[in-house]
Amino acid sequence: MNTADENAAVERALGGPLVVGVDGSEPSLRAADWAADEAALRGVPLRVVYACLWDRYEGAALARDIGEPTELPLPQNVVGAAAERARARHPGLRVTVDVVFEEPENALVRAARNASALIVGTRGRSGLAERLLGSVSLTVAAHADCPVIVLRASHDNQATPPVRGRVVVGVGEDTKESEAVRFAAEEARRRGVPLEAVRAWRCPAHEPGGYPLMVGEPTRQHEEQAVEELEAALRDLPADVDVRRRTVEGHARRALLDASHSADLLVVGASRRKGHLGLQLGRTAHAVLHHSACPVAIVPHPRHDA
Repeated sequence: MNTADENAAVERALGGPLVVGVDGSEPSLRAADWAADEAALRGVPLRVVYACLWDRYEGAALARDIGEPTELPLPQNVVGAAAERARARHPGLRVTVDVVFEEPENALVRAARNASALIVGTRGRSGLAERLLGSVSLTVAAHADCPVIVLRASHDNQATPPVRGRVVVGVGEDTKESEAVRFAAEEARRRGVPLEAVRAWRCPAHEPGGYPLMVGEPTRQHEEQAVEELEAALRDLPADVDVRRRTVEGHARRALLDASHSADLLVVGASRRKGHLGLQLGRTAHAVLHHSACPVAIVPHPRHDA
């Protein structure tokens, strides 16, 4: 980790601002509502960011000159509306706004460097669009240095009070990568709700090797290993966190998607890979981002340099 990364990590640990990306759409404003709740929970400022390109506004001006209608809002109006909604929800919340004239993906990833978390919403104007994640949200979730919380149009626009009363975290095989578990535990504690830790496991297809009397033994071994890995991942959590453990046989993405239907927030980790730029989101992260029934937090594990 270089000096810049270390400084950013320290700022996040000290309670850096919570950043929300907006674009003037109703889903993004609803994400700003959710972000205001989250910032108030954390006791940190909220920073509203709108990133756009100059040529889009030049195009809008040209459309007006030739008599064509345009629905593009002014950048200042976009961030102003989001900030006004945030202050109305939490009058004591410190809110700042920022308009950046560049690609949204780049601007938000850079804004995330010193943020405690970044929140983005996705549009969902049709059944298909509602099931697909926007390119900006996916890119930001894959490359931001801080946790990224993604909301779709069908998700609740409030972080509190809890609607379903629990936070769910997916626990993988690598128990050393505990950033996601710690993040989920803090989210559950702030909300005063239980944390449900889910560890999925599968018995490899080639076992038990064709011996009917041994069918149960390999299965039991894999399940016991999953229980041990789950316990290891939760070992260092504070005693005041109400933790509920669950092991599930099957694919992790299916287990977590099922759990999302009764959760207020679903948390999954994303690992850095040597020789690659940014986060490499695996199948499980992709699946929950596209199909979760509740907001999803993607939590990056520390970078491991080659």
